[in-house]
Amino acid sequence: MKKFLALLVSLMMVLTLLVSCGGGGGGEEAADGGGDDFKVALICLHDENSTYDLNFINGFKEAMGELGLSEDQYMIKTGVPEGQECYDAAAELADAGCKLIFSDSFGHQDYMLQAAQEFPDVQFVSCTGDKALVSGQENYHNAFASIYEGRYLAGVAAGMKLNEIKEAGKLKGDVPKMGYVGAFTYAEVISGYTSFYLGAKSVCPDVVMDVTFTGSWYDETAEKEGANKLIQGGADLISQHADSFGAPTACETAGIPNVSYNGSTKDAGPNTYIISSKINWAPYFKLASEAVQKGEAFDENNNWTGTLDTDSVQLTELNTDVAAEGTQAKLDEVMAGLKDGSIHVFDTSTFTVEGKKLDSYKADVEADEAYEADTEVISDGYFHESEYRSAPYFNLAIDGITRLDEKF
Repeated sequence: MKKFLALLVSLMMVLTLLVSCGGGGGGEEAADGGGDDFKVALICLHDENSTYDLNFINGFKEAMGELGLSEDQYMIKTGVPEGQECYDAAAELADAGCKLIFSDSFGHQDYMLQAAQEFPDVQFVSCTGDKALVSGQENYHNAFASIYEGRYLAGVAAGMKLNEIKEAGKLKGDVPKMGYVGAFTYAEVISGYTSFYLGAKSVCPDVVMDVTFTGSWYDETAEKEGANKLIQGGADLISQHADSFGAPTACETAGIPNVSYNGSTKDAGPNTYIISSKINWAPYFKLASEAVQKGEAFDENNNWTGTLDTDSVQLTELNTDVAAEGTQAKLDEVMAGLKDGSIHVFDTSTFTVEGKKLDSYKADVEADEAYEADTEVISDGYFHESEYRSAPYFNLAIDGITRLDEKF
């Protein structure tokens, strides 16, 4: 009887050890944060009503679905301001057991970094941020994509439309003119509208462009007013880097062609919408989540840049009812050139600054507190955008683009 009881006690101890390790062979997975207890979260500045945030939310849900995570293994917090509320949200998610936390807005990054310092066993990613290179925090990361290539392609579609308008004798002025509604005068916005302009210029050489700024990422009234101001100023086509349906709605009302960002706005502008470029975040969300589950690294220098090849830069379906004839074939041709390296968006032979071609330029890549230019970014005949860190740093004012105002 004593032998039986001793054997029973031994079996119970073994079972207890197995359960504490997560089952047979599950010890390493549990240590790495994987298994059924693995949790990941996304913090959003706005909600699904913002095209920008909706694009992140859709990519996040797609990645979680591909990973087979249950709905109680991932969380999305919306409407989180660029302030202490972001730290509070990140800390709450870390306390809830999340091993990987993303945020979707540039202004979140200081608070995400604060959380990373206080929760060293959790990985924090500021999408679009630029401080990971100098933070010295191993569990703090930045991620973005070469969306300037998507903007360039969208610009090609815009240029094709301008050529069609010009050939029909329907230009408002002497030369084709685009208008662009931007949020802030950040490098991210400057890089975006410049690449869009250069794409249009590659097929419509005499195009010019006016840019206005709203001073907000999401202000439907201001974006609509900005678009109307550009239309009244003679714009033949409008694009934007702002997150509401303000500009597309203004274009539909005025009958002005529109190129969007972050996703299709065809429902809001069926008679004017042409195409949209967007970052597809799903590949990165999946890559990072899988790596954290396995306890592996998922980037270099705590920065990750998605590309056309990783399917991180996409165009929405072309609205052939509005686009110029031959646009899709031209887009296919240019995309192939971008992928094989025969086309560079910021080819210095295609633009000038104050009438001069650039052979050299130092950018503030490290984004430290001194804001000093620290890295030569022009070589081999082009500006190497997003190659030395993920967040854009192209901030040049090239000829052909006029800023109508400044709002930081």
